[in-house]
Amino acid sequence: MEQPDLFGDSPIEPSPKKTPEKQKTPEPKPTPAQTPEPPGDAHSVRDRMRRLEAEINRHNAAYYDHAAPEITDREYDLLVQELEELERRNPDFASPNSPTRRVGEAPSEGFETIRHAVPMLSIGNTYSTEELREFDNRIRRLLGTSEPIEYEVELKIDGVSATLVYRDGALDYAATRGNGTTGDVITRNLLTLPQIPRRLGAWGAPAGAALEVRGEVYMERAAFEKMNAQRDTEGLEPFANPRNATAGSLKLLDPRVVARRPLRFFAYAVGLAEQYDLPSTQDLLLKHLESLGFPVNPTRWLCPGVEAIFDIIAEWEERRKQLPYETDGLVVKVNDRTLHGELGTTAKSPRWLCAYKFSAEQAVTRVQSIDIQVGRTGAVTPVANLEPVFLAGTTVSRATLHNRDEIARKDIRVGDQVVIEKGGDIIPKVTRVLEHLRTGEEVPYEFPTRCPECGAPLVVSEEEVAVRCENLTCPAQIKERILHYGGRNAMDIEGIGDKLVDQLVESGLVHKFSDLYRLDVPRVAALERMAKKSAGNLINEIEGSKQRPFGAFLFALGIRHVGQSASNDLAQAFGSLDALIAADADQLQAVEGIGGIVAESIVTFFDQAENRAEIETLRQLGLPMALTGTEHAARQAREEKRAATDNPIAGKTFVLTGTLETLTRTGAQKRIEDAGGKVSGSVSKKTHYVVAGADAGSKLEKAESLGVPVLDEKQLLEMLGMDDTSGQD
Repeated sequence: MEQPDLFGDSPIEPSPKKTPEKQKTPEPKPTPAQTPEPPGDAHSVRDRMRRLEAEINRHNAAYYDHAAPEITDREYDLLVQELEELERRNPDFASPNSPTRRVGEAPSEGFETIRHAVPMLSIGNTYSTEELREFDNRIRRLLGTSEPIEYEVELKIDGVSATLVYRDGALDYAATRGNGTTGDVITRNLLTLPQIPRRLGAWGAPAGAALEVRGEVYMERAAFEKMNAQRDTEGLEPFANPRNATAGSLKLLDPRVVARRPLRFFAYAVGLAEQYDLPSTQDLLLKHLESLGFPVNPTRWLCPGVEAIFDIIAEWEERRKQLPYETDGLVVKVNDRTLHGELGTTAKSPRWLCAYKFSAEQAVTRVQSIDIQVGRTGAVTPVANLEPVFLAGTTVSRATLHNRDEIARKDIRVGDQVVIEKGGDIIPKVTRVLEHLRTGEEVPYEFPTRCPECGAPLVVSEEEVAVRCENLTCPAQIKERILHYGGRNAMDIEGIGDKLVDQLVESGLVHKFSDLYRLDVPRVAALERMAKKSAGNLINEIEGSKQRPFGAFLFALGIRHVGQSASNDLAQAFGSLDALIAADADQLQAVEGIGGIVAESIVTFFDQAENRAEIETLRQLGLPMALTGTEHAARQAREEKRAATDNPIAGKTFVLTGTLETLTRTGAQKRIEDAGGKVSGSVSKKTHYVVAGADAGSKLEKAESLGVPVLDEKQLLEMLGMDDTSGQD
């Protein structure tokens, strides 16, 4: 599903530059099935388009926000292609905020954002030699020539795109791609990489000159495995793969932690260039960037025509496994940069480059057994135990089966020979069963009716696919709840990881949240792979968690259906835990974004005697049960402003969506709240205004369907009585 950066995605590992020897053109990959004809009636077509938009947005969030994709690049592209085709056939139904017109991720909390001078667009993918030939034919049609086109071809790293802006020869700032228009400023994090030049070499920069260098941040496999081994020694949860680790590292707020991560960088393109003449070809541009002090991947080729690219594909489908880091394809670029402007771009992608994606690596193995894993909310997930098989650089022995319905749909049986594929998932998945290899001894799997951890009955809901264990004292749920409680967006206890929590629960030291605050150095240091220093650090982190905001504490409690945004809304609305506990369902639903299901879940949680007892224990231990004095004073001031009759903001609920031109999301929220308004995370009939910026998503569409007034940033500033954004965050 990867959507690379403008001017190509990552080139990769060194090997001598050469013109490839003539090899047999590889057999083309199967052309994907044609997009099915849409349903006939207008309602079903519109409904299918809305469902596709929601599904694509969900996968974008999994990939960009959580670095945990759930489907392969090809599966993602097929969803996008179907939506694009439906939009082409039914333009009146196309949403102005369709994911086919957007790239990248939303800004991250805690980072300043900046608007890219030159948009960082995505790149189109090809999956067969036929598709690559069509790309070449399209280029020649656009240029009006029958002559072969020279291409510059680079291996593509599976990393994270970043951009570096230099002014007067010195680094001004570094940023992520973000949504392609606006990215997070991560200058301090990238300056921890020794490969990033602080000043440009070999360039006497004239006054006012600016140069934007784009590239890929990544981790080599060996360094990644060494880092994971160290985390394992320290009892911390290992990272799933190098790209996840890279993405997570760049989102860290403490550059000292980033400096300990083995991040590397390759430059591959230029965006903004003011008072600076660039070379006329991509090949010469990379050489020039190297002369300025940037690491550039020497593994690239100049191809006199598209046929030469097929030779590279044939060689590197297998040879890529020998590289020290991950690559999943080739980036094919028209080498003559003077033609790029003539070829132009679509709404999402440049026309002068594409990515050829290698086939996903697969392996055949046997299902030995099927286990059930129990999560924090009680949801149970089936996992196949496999005969160990080497796949994409690691030995795989487990694969997710997703849910009970998935097992039935694929008819997966114990003893089956199956095809597995990584496809970017944290846990590999079973793609299909090789039914023709069955011997008759395979055993159909019967989903359990009781929890394998505690023996409580499993509950099947008509409202969802998940099967749940609803026993709150279930040991597996205790582990997951402790991990959630100590998470970064909750109580932010550094050092709380899978292996440590396993030991704390299995040793009997921790059964509930309050037990964490009764731990001491000697007992923690006695655990496997712990020592006095690391135990002391953990105890200090646990004690420090008492200073977390009230909203974070609410989120840490893990009330079902109550996410981080809702927790903060509830904290602001009620001010204290006592007031929240005393609220009935109607009072809870009066809070913007809290519906009937969420309200019922909150009431049920606080009605349980064991939960009330645990909260009282946490109160005595000093955990935050209300807004601080400063927070309460600010809340009171906002309430007073809301009561003012001459204030157009007071008492009104706003929802922010998309990227604003000048205000950051945090800055806009602060100004609205300071003026007596309220900012919610979801749109409902109670919403007074939606403020929509560039790349606004489904919230804008919902506002339009509900008839909620939509403002742009200028109109918001006018309501706030502001002519500009001077002094913003």
